[in-house]
Amino acid sequence: MTLAVLLSGQGGQHPRMFDLTADWPAAAPVFTVAERVLGQDPRDFVRAPGADLHDNRTGQILCCVAALAGWTLVEAARPARVIVAGYSIGDLAAWGCAGRFDAEAILRLAAARAEAMDAASGEGFALAGIRGLRLAEIETIAGRHGCHLAIRNAADSAVVGGPRGALDAVCSAAQAAGAQRAVILSVRTPSHTPLLRAASGRFEAALAAERLRRPPPGAPRLISGLDGAPVFDGKAGLSKLARQISETIDWAACLVACREYGCDTVLELGPGHALATMAREAIPEARIHALEEFRSASGAADWINGR
Repeated sequence: MTLAVLLSGQGGQHPRMFDLTADWPAAAPVFTVAERVLGQDPRDFVRAPGADLHDNRTGQILCCVAALAGWTLVEAARPARVIVAGYSIGDLAAWGCAGRFDAEAILRLAAARAEAMDAASGEGFALAGIRGLRLAEIETIAGRHGCHLAIRNAADSAVVGGPRGALDAVCSAAQAAGAQRAVILSVRTPSHTPLLRAASGRFEAALAAERLRRPPPGAPRLISGLDGAPVFDGKAGLSKLARQISETIDWAACLVACREYGCDTVLELGPGHALATMAREAIPEARIHALEEFRSASGAADWINGR
């Protein structure tokens, strides 16, 4: 079996996002570290009435906590061959799953990444998801309204970033052109667009200040969330990790990489199941689930092992 582990981006955070891992013993150290970075136990925070789960800093930390806690379950299942790839903030979490940074460094970096992005963009920005038009047409509509192509999801699916008002116009124009879906997403930052170029430089400095670890024996193959290429050179990989904040990311290429690597099983870790849904279209022959689709951690581990 060859397992592809996909790490979620922002947007799917919800009060029950830690239900499967909250009491999983191996995940306890992740939650302990997260409490120091977030300021409170994330398991309690997500369930607190009125908690803002979509604040940029909070959301990025929560997504990384979910990924790293879920990864402890994958480690317990001991799959023989693994590839990891992350979507947006999930790209940072993938470096933790691959053993390049410890959990505390990943969560510190998630906070630093969000702070750099907020400082660069300010208020009034967002992302929109569009499906059912060719990428070239989506990019043309976005450019016409002063917005930018942020993520290539598939040949007919993309995310666009820019000012909130302009994105409303982009969605209306896309629907008029025949898009199946055109909606504003629960993200308040124009991630992966030139509007955040200053954030890329600031985050690259934060990455350089952390100690990069040598991957342990048997570590999964790490795929860059920017372009789907394997990361062999740590320095070059970190540059991509910083650049993806302000450059269009090619998630479709990441899914192609998973398929070419021979993945026959795909598991999404993190809030939601958007990546699992995209993977089902891109790799139809594979067994695919999001962790949140299971009723228990032990059931997920059994599924990973084909039982």
